[in-house]
Amino acid sequence: MKLFSVLSMALVGSAAAFAPAPVNVNSRGVAPVNMAAAEGEFYIDQNRRNLMNLILVGSAAVTVGGLAVPYILFFVPPSAGGGGNGVSAKDALGNDLFEKAYLETHKVGDHSLAQGLKGDATYLIVKEDGTLEDYGLNAVCTHLGCVVPWSAANNKFMCPCHGSQYAPTGAVVRGPAPLPLALAHRTTDESGTIIFSPWTETDFRTEGKPWWT
Repeated sequence: MKLFSVLSMALVGSAAAFAPAPVNVNSRGVAPVNMAAAEGEFYIDQNRRNLMNLILVGSAAVTVGGLAVPYILFFVPPSAGGGGNGVSAKDALGNDLFEKAYLETHKVGDHSLAQGLKGDATYLIVKEDGTLEDYGLNAVCTHLGCVVPWSAANNKFMCPCHGSQYAPTGAVVRGPAPLPLALAHRTTDESGTIIFSPWTETDFRTEGKPWWT
């Protein structure tokens, strides 16, 4: 009887050794659901993605444009005597200059500065007959940009910076300045105001195209 009990227990033990491990049905069934839920939390619809891309590209374009435009403009040389339309000549205080009043205080041979096109210092010249010359001369030296004073004693413009000299018409008579002083038309409007306007035709001193246009 004891022997039969021992054999029975041995058979049960050996059968248990080869039995398959229990399957956790709940864990396998829940895992896909949890994964699907996790994926849903990170899902971004296509419209929202397109909007985000547009915002990113627009921000980058604004940033690059803001840096590029000033960089490009830095290499564009300013026109020395240019301007769109005519502007009134002004004194040092910004007041308009009127021809009649101007000639009452500026005599024959006078070369005085006024504010001209683009605010550049520009010479008004009183001719031998007591009237204003029909052109103004930009006072900016074409060498390195100094303002060139008029020397009445020498009857020419003489730059104190590097010795350049210009004839009364603004033509170069001594370097290192490579080009004549820029020209501007000088007229008077119906109110008597002195007007400067761009000179775009042939430069009468060189018989060539104006370098400042």
